[in-house]
Amino acid sequence: MSYSEKRTIVSILVGIVVLASYCFYVYGKVKAGVAESDNIKFWAGAMLIFVGIGIISSIIIQIVFHILLSMSMAVREQIATGQSDGKKIEKMIASEMVTDEMDKLVELKSLRVGFAIAGVGFMTALIFAYLGHSPAVMLNIMFVSFSVGSIIEGFSTIFYYRRGVTRG
Repeated sequence: MSYSEKRTIVSILVGIVVLASYCFYVYGKVKAGVAESDNIKFWAGAMLIFVGIGIISSIIIQIVFHILLSMSMAVREQIATGQSDGKKIEKMIASEMVTDEMDKLVELKSLRVGFAIAGVGFMTALIFAYLGHSPAVMLNIMFVSFSVGSIIEGFSTIFYYRRGVTRG
């Protein structure tokens, strides 16, 4: 499995955990009667908090991922050759992280999928608002669709790495 696939899997897992945490948090608040559908301040605050949590956790998890990846490469080198040369390991890590034209094509195609899902969710939220549902429903539809779009973008990245991409 390539570096890009591993990094994408880590990002998918972080996205799923953050979205599930948001759903559990909101469900608990709704059950307790703290969150009312007309309290936009609560909904916006909860979403902002979880966006922040998602960003911070993604950064931290990616740093930990890179450290563990580097350590695993060093251990593999130590086992294979009986010695661990820092310069050689740095070159191995650098060669793993190189992006080429295929990586860029995969990223573009995956972004298109993610943005399509987020766009459909945005349009769905507008339709729900037009039909008279509360603004909280509209905000939640948008938040969930953007989150799911990001997660599906990760899955499509893995799909395109496995299947390959063609221009078009």
